[in-house]
Amino acid sequence: MSDKMRMSGLISGMDTDSVIEALVSNKKQKVTTAKNDQKKLEWKQTIYDGINTNIKSLFQSHISNMRFSSSYSKMKTSVSNTSVASVVTGDGAVNATQKLRVKQLAKSAYLTGKDLNGESKDKTFTASSKLSDLGFTGEGDTISLSIGGKAQDSLTVTGETTISDVLTYLKGAGLNASFDEETQRFFVSAKSTGASKDFTLSDGGNGALSALGLQVATDSQKNATGFNQTQYASKIDGSDAEIYLNDAKFTGDTNTFKINGLTITALDETGDKEITLTTSTDTSGIYDMIKNMISQYNKTINEIDKYYNADSARKYSMLTDEQKEAMKDKEVEEYENKIKSSLLRSDSNLASLRNLFSESLSSGIEIGDKTYHLSDFGIGTGSYFNTADNEKHALHIDGDPDDSLVKDKTDKLSELIASDPELVTQFFSKLSQDLYSKLDGVSKSVTGYRSYGSFYDDKKMKSDYDGFNKTIKDLEQKANDYEDKLYRQFSSMETALANLQKKSSALAGLLGTGS
Repeated sequence: MSDKMRMSGLISGMDTDSVIEALVSNKKQKVTTAKNDQKKLEWKQTIYDGINTNIKSLFQSHISNMRFSSSYSKMKTSVSNTSVASVVTGDGAVNATQKLRVKQLAKSAYLTGKDLNGESKDKTFTASSKLSDLGFTGEGDTISLSIGGKAQDSLTVTGETTISDVLTYLKGAGLNASFDEETQRFFVSAKSTGASKDFTLSDGGNGALSALGLQVATDSQKNATGFNQTQYASKIDGSDAEIYLNDAKFTGDTNTFKINGLTITALDETGDKEITLTTSTDTSGIYDMIKNMISQYNKTINEIDKYYNADSARKYSMLTDEQKEAMKDKEVEEYENKIKSSLLRSDSNLASLRNLFSESLSSGIEIGDKTYHLSDFGIGTGSYFNTADNEKHALHIDGDPDDSLVKDKTDKLSELIASDPELVTQFFSKLSQDLYSKLDGVSKSVTGYRSYGSFYDDKKMKSDYDGFNKTIKDLEQKANDYEDKLYRQFSSMETALANLQKKSSALAGLLGTGS
C-alpha cells in the first residue's frame, strides 16, 4: 500500500496507524514466533551436529577398529643401539630376539669440484662465466654423462658455453647440481642413494671437464708420484646398503629394509659387531587403544548427559531486536546460551542413545564358559557422590594416572594385558562388535531420512528448517495483506465521512445556517 493511500484519519481524527498496528500485531507476532522457532531449530541442529561428531568419532575411529582381533596384535621392537638402526614394528612381526649387523650404508654419488681459483685467488667466477674465462682453449668438446651405467644425452661445449649451461645440462639429466661462488666449486650429486644412481662424467679429450674443475683422477693418476688431489674433483661413488639379520644377507639401494613385519632403517655401520633387536607384545599400545576409546566415550556420554539433564529455560523468551540493541554482546550471548542449553532437555533421541551405550557397556560377554564384564578389567563408573554432575555414566580405568578418582587403585587392565592378552582381545573385540552393530543400526533406522553415519534425524530437521522459510513467507504475506485491507477500509471510511461532511456543509448553506 502506498503512503498516499495510507493518508487517513484527517476527517475522523483517529490515529489510524496505531489502530491498524494494534489490529495487525497478532498476525505479525505469528511471523516473529515462526522466526524464533526456526532459530531454535537451527541452534538445536548445531548442538546435535556436535554430539553426532563425537559419536561418529567413537564409532569410526575407535569401535570400528577394536572389533577386529588384529587390532590387538600390537608389537614393539627395542634396539640395543639406536644410533645404528631404528625399527618400526608392523603387521606380521613376531616375538623374537634377533641380531643385526650393518656392513655398509647406502650412499648417494657425490662429486665436489676443485677450487677454480686454485691458489692464486685472483679471479671470481659466476654462473655466467664462460669456459674461455676458465682457460678452456679447445675449439670444441663433448661432455658425456652416464647414470647407473646408462648413457645420457651429451653436451657439446665451446669457449662460449657458460657455467650456467653446464648446470642446466646436469639438472636436466636428473642430478642435483650447483655452483658455489663462495668456494668457487661445482657440487653435483645423485638425487637418491644406491649403486644404480651412481654417475660418471667424461669429455672428448679437449679438457672441458678439467677447465670446469669436474675432472676426477683415475686410479693410476692417484698412485703416480707427486699426485696432487687439489688439481682434481673429489668423487664418492653411489653404493647399496648391505645388512645381515641373523647372518642372512640383505642388500638394497636405500638404507630401509622391510623384513618379516619389521621396517629396519640402518643409520650407521657396525663392521663385524652386532646389535640386538627385541620384538615383544606392546602392552602399552593395547592399553592406550582401550583408554583412548573410553576417553572418547566419556566425552560423548558426558555431552549427552549435559544436554539431557539441562535446566528448564521456560522463563527465557527469545530476545527481540530492540532488546538486543539495549544489551551488550556478552549479555546477549549469555542469555541465548541459557535457551540453547535447554533445547535437548529430556530429548527422547538422547535418551535412546544413552540407554544404548549403558546397555552395551554393562552387558556381559561370554568367553568360554564364563561371563565377563568391564569391572573384571578394572573399568567402571565412579561413585555417585564422588563424580561431577553429568559425568555419572563416564567410565574410569583403575590405576589410570590421569584420573584423580582412581589413580591410586590397582591397575588391573595392564596386568591382564600382560598376563592374558588373549582374554583382553576376545572381551574388547566382542564388546566393540556389539556396540558397533547397535550404533550402525541406529544410524540407518529412519528409512528415507537419516543419513548413514548420522545418529539423529538430520534430513528431517533440515526439511523442517526449510519448511519454516515458506511458513514465514506465507505469514508475512498474510500480515501485509491484512494490513493493506485495513488501510483500504479506513480510507473508504474517511472518504465517506468527507462526502458526508461536504453534503452537510451544502445543506447548511441552503438553510442559511452556515457561517
